[in-house]
Amino acid sequence: MKKGSKAYSIFKGTCPKCHEAKMFKNDNPYNLKTIFDMHEKCPNCGQKFTPEPGYYYGAMYVSYGLGVAFFVAVWVAVLVLAPNLNPYLVVSIIAIGLILLAPASFRFSRKIWINMFIHYKTPEEGKIKNESVKQSIQQQ
Repeated sequence: MKKGSKAYSIFKGTCPKCHEAKMFKNDNPYNLKTIFDMHEKCPNCGQKFTPEPGYYYGAMYVSYGLGVAFFVAVWVAVLVLAPNLNPYLVVSIIAIGLILLAPASFRFSRKIWINMFIHYKTPEEGKIKNESVKQSIQQQ
């Protein structure tokens, strides 16, 4: 994965703006005591990880999409590999799989959601923006 791409930030769990600092305080999504613990903002570039209250409600739709994709993928795999398997058993296996993947899906959907709206800026772009903001403040 190339630094500067959305995939890099999503899979590495880094800040979507600078791709340097981690978004979550603990990298392990299965440590349920810290699953919700995110840094308030990036220590490298200052990007807020929760730009507004309720920001991550939209991540529920992403999580739903991930769940449907998992369901369909497993269902098709079972139809191809074991076509005579009981459908109730298949749905049970999928449900257990979704429950086991829920913490990872939660974090993954948040990372996808924030990367949809916040875009990568190279260090040079960040410096230019900061310089222009400083200049406009000084002129006032």
